[in-house]
Amino acid sequence: MSAKVGIYVHPNHDEAQELARDLRVLLKGRGNAVWVSSAWDRDAASDHMAGTDLLICIGGDGTVLRGARSAVPHPVRILAVNMGRLGFLAELAPDEARTAVLDVLDGAGRIEERVMLLGEVCRSGDGAAGSTLPPQLALNDVVVGRYAPGRPVYVSVYVEGDFLETVRADGMIVASATGSTGYNLSAGGPVLFPESREMVITPVAAHLSRVRPIVLPANLSVELRVATDHRAVVSFDGQVDEELETGARVRVTRSPHTARFVRLRPPADFYKKLVRHLDERADGPESALPQAERAEAG
Repeated sequence: MSAKVGIYVHPNHDEAQELARDLRVLLKGRGNAVWVSSAWDRDAASDHMAGTDLLICIGGDGTVLRGARSAVPHPVRILAVNMGRLGFLAELAPDEARTAVLDVLDGAGRIEERVMLLGEVCRSGDGAAGSTLPPQLALNDVVVGRYAPGRPVYVSVYVEGDFLETVRADGMIVASATGSTGYNLSAGGPVLFPESREMVITPVAAHLSRVRPIVLPANLSVELRVATDHRAVVSFDGQVDEELETGARVRVTRSPHTARFVRLRPPADFYKKLVRHLDERADGPESALPQAERAEAG
């Protein structure tokens, strides 16, 4: 039976839209069931996801992050085509896509499983009242930070319920291995191999703090408790945000779900891409963009 294929495409990128149309015609011509969805319409994509074997994400890394979250809980393979500046999560350039998609459907490539995070917001200091935001998945990171420029927040860090430190900073990042090359890296955190199960805690512009980036085993939970005279915000993958007030808690654990990427290149290609990524950050202004704006760019 022919595989069911989804195409998840950036809605405001003309070349991405054109490639999506071409792939749809190509795949339907060989008998595949194909659906196409805007990367900004998660509900529509989720309606089609059951039974999908391959999800082709066409856009930047932001499109891939949305696709990975939309695929849960289905064991969908993800093949990313880069239409952005670098596409750190992507496997293919646009001119490779037509041939590579057919190769993958014929069995080419390997599966690279990436850890996802699960974040839960509790608004009250005693944990009695929950948030209006349901628990959220993140492929990259969960970030608790200041809402307005120039106003740091106090974030108390707990690991498995044990107090670690209170940090006065612009924010605190809890990143997966995938997210270790994103905002975490910009904030001075370590890079983890893509299939690592560990999490990284990294402060952002901390003031006189003893806390440095820490790598934690995958089975531990992290809780970030907020104290501020102003507002703070929690951000999931830089795409889903919720305002926080003093007393709010954000608990982060490893999700039981993973993102399953199709890779056609050897694992060592990660390091080549990392070097290109660092070179581009050194040469261009992208790393200075706020987290949410960087994610929306894809």
